[in-house]
Amino acid sequence: MKLSDFDYNLPKELIAQYPAEKRDESRLLVLHKDTGGIEHRIFRDIIEYLNPGDSLVLNNTKVLPAKILGRKETGGKIEVLVLDSARMFDQDVHLNSNEAEEYEALLKPARGCKVGSKIIFGDGELKASVARIEKGRRFLKFDCNGNLEKVLNKLGQMPLPPYIKRQTNDSDVERYQTVYASKNGAVAAPTAGLHFTKKVLEDISEKRVCVEYVTLHVGYGTFKPVSNENITEHEMEKEYCEIENKVIDRLNNRKGRVIAVGTTSARVLETFFSNGKGYACLSPTTGWTELFIYPGYKFNAVDALLTNFHLPKTTLLMLVAAFCGKELLFRTYQEAIREKYRFYSYGDAMLIT
Repeated sequence: MKLSDFDYNLPKELIAQYPAEKRDESRLLVLHKDTGGIEHRIFRDIIEYLNPGDSLVLNNTKVLPAKILGRKETGGKIEVLVLDSARMFDQDVHLNSNEAEEYEALLKPARGCKVGSKIIFGDGELKASVARIEKGRRFLKFDCNGNLEKVLNKLGQMPLPPYIKRQTNDSDVERYQTVYASKNGAVAAPTAGLHFTKKVLEDISEKRVCVEYVTLHVGYGTFKPVSNENITEHEMEKEYCEIENKVIDRLNNRKGRVIAVGTTSARVLETFFSNGKGYACLSPTTGWTELFIYPGYKFNAVDALLTNFHLPKTTLLMLVAAFCGKELLFRTYQEAIREKYRFYSYGDAMLIT
């Protein structure tokens, strides 16, 4: 299967630069994959498509202020995105002591940042040096006496994706975060969950839909560009994920469908349930996933999927294409473009049933 098969043209004005004024007033495109039928709704209408006994599974990862602006020792400005900050904040993510001293980061611009290069942040309260370069990746050592979390919370910004062509503002601290985020570790938001309000979740629970939470700390693996024209040659980066035993028990005894909120929740469920032997076969319930889902994959755990509209040629788009079929997905995207839906992280949502 070719990478070019997953390309499409999107008018730039449909790339959402800001979220909807209210979370649950985003638009919702409902796709019935068995018939190809499409409905155009408002997000809070999602409750009409959920049934008593269904399980709605959300990713409770919390986005970190992992983007920090600094300057090189030589004076040039530089932007740093700390990629593997999940293990810095989450006590369940363990690495050896040598790895714990270094953090993989994306540097912009990276050119000229050699081993030993110094970076200064703020008024000098945080400094870093390039410890090593491995396969083009840079690993930094921070001079913060083990208090990188505290310093990032002071100096860091929400890591909005590069297609949002504006400066981060105070509202992004709230809006580029789900209302149920609880476990620190992500460097990008699980965007399908951004549309939920606490009231919507309460209404869903009152309908006797079981609201469950899993964790996948969104990292480079989710948004790493696919560079191979043969997509089967693409290798996903590992990302930390977990699911609690009590959630497993409830899923074992569910009466209805499993609806994954976002591609990350779907990957957690499919990672642990991919043996196809049922929900009781989960062991262990924490780990790292590098599951790459693309057309041809058979879903074992997910019956319906809530997701945003994704960038061309990405693994997220490929996962959705695997779920509903590539041709149907692209016909639906063309309909969304005609109807002027808002795309990408701060855009509208699509429910595939």
